[in-house]
Amino acid sequence: MIRSMTGFGRAEIHEDSRRYTVEIKTVNHRYLEANIKMPKALSIFESSIRTILKEYLERGKVDMFITYEDSNNSSGSVKYNSAVAHQYFDYLNQMSEEFGLDNDIRISGLSRFPEVFTMEEAEVDEDTLWKGLEKAVRGALAQVVETRTVEGENLKKDLIEKLDDMLKGVAFIEERAPGVVEEYRSRLKAKIHDMLGNAEIDEARIVTEVTIYADKISVDEEVVRLKSHIETMKNTIEKGGHIGRKLDFIAQEMNREANTTLSKANDLATSDVAIELKTSIEKVREQIQNIE
Repeated sequence: MIRSMTGFGRAEIHEDSRRYTVEIKTVNHRYLEANIKMPKALSIFESSIRTILKEYLERGKVDMFITYEDSNNSSGSVKYNSAVAHQYFDYLNQMSEEFGLDNDIRISGLSRFPEVFTMEEAEVDEDTLWKGLEKAVRGALAQVVETRTVEGENLKKDLIEKLDDMLKGVAFIEERAPGVVEEYRSRLKAKIHDMLGNAEIDEARIVTEVTIYADKISVDEEVVRLKSHIETMKNTIEKGGHIGRKLDFIAQEMNREANTTLSKANDLATSDVAIELKTSIEKVREQIQNIE
């Protein structure tokens, strides 16, 4: 199967008093690029999270949002910094003496100075924190993979249909080629007849001119390569896996052959089909950009 690079996943895990919520959004990108936003308390696990990401995803731009709540009121404590409070008080007394003003400081005012009281979070065992976080991360990533797979199957179906239509176009060009040469032969003889009247026509000269013309407009090699590239792309899609880069390379080769075919076309019907081929290849390339 193939997978799209567009996906979404969400998981919420409750472990004792703790709740972990992970939301992930992914879009197409040439490489795997992850942007992780999470509380400071969980930042120590960023490297481990990125390692897990690589287990689930090969390519894509990943935005991960992690929230963490602990309903246990004993998870933190207030700390009184006596030394800091004394420093503030001493300086306030010094200012009172320097400026000849009453020191009207009260405890309520002193307590509001920075760092007099601080909140200290209780130490939590890292293994305990990681246990819940890992479950949430893996749960969200599993959903991402699922949505990417569903979208990938839709892409696969559409791509196969487009490639089959392209094979029909290539077959038309291949079948049309002999007729184009024969029509040129007929036009050439008619033109010579108009110029020379009933005079004898040099058939050898006509054969030479037709041969030169046929060689000039021949797209035999391009047709063979186009069919080969299309079949290779179909087989690659059917095989599945992480094939985005390979498909993009094949599409570039297909576009090259279609351009050459169009440049050699000296027939309106052939030109029209070649243009349709180029349009279809471009549509295929756009869709391929979203395949992992």
